[in-house]
Amino acid sequence: MKEGMNIGLSAQIAIEKRMATLADNVANVNTVGFRATRMRFEEALKKTETGENSFVREGGTFIDTRNGALTETGNALDFAIRGDGWFGVQSGQGLVLTRDGRFTISNEGQLQTLKGQPVVDAGGAPIQIDGAAGPIEAGQDGVLYQNGKIAGSLGLFAYNPQGEIGRAEGSAIVPSSAPQPIVDRNDAGVAQGFIEESNVDPIREMTQLIALQRRFESVNSLMSRTSEKKGDAIKFLGGR
Repeated sequence: MKEGMNIGLSAQIAIEKRMATLADNVANVNTVGFRATRMRFEEALKKTETGENSFVREGGTFIDTRNGALTETGNALDFAIRGDGWFGVQSGQGLVLTRDGRFTISNEGQLQTLKGQPVVDAGGAPIQIDGAAGPIEAGQDGVLYQNGKIAGSLGLFAYNPQGEIGRAEGSAIVPSSAPQPIVDRNDAGVAQGFIEESNVDPIREMTQLIALQRRFESVNSLMSRTSEKKGDAIKFLGGR
């Protein structure tokens, strides 16, 4: 019975962690550029008096790398990434990566996020724009032009999140290792006048959330019955 309670407890812990992850995904269904968090679980075998029992062990989190849908805005300072890649942004946590390409230009001519964080080029330097040099046009490679002249270049970075994910403000993530600038690649680029929506499927997430809630209740009910049987056994043996 002890092993059964431990197995049930491990299942409950795993379900609770999964439910929290799904709830966070649902909360970010409308967050531009957000990529859902997924979890993987591993089986752990433990030898007990009754043999070898299977427990659930957390195997960590990972990011769903499917791209979200692109929505056209017509705003010249809105950018979406086609393919795999991230924009680089300077923040209080250092360089963070984001798929949210809604940018503005500060009074000092610096390209920045809606939160005022500087957007960087492939070399990690903030991008300066001359507000008097005309409207901005972006090539598919992220190079920015004003009146046909190069004004700067959006930095695109390759990064494959592994292990525990550090989240930053909005849809950004904190890389645990140095991301690599994307150069001379045709499978990643920029679409001007578009934004990338969250890749969270709310119907799928809510369906899984409901199913996990029912599973948690089922495990809890099973553990309660196991506890009651243990109590009955103790009463029976104690009365002999």
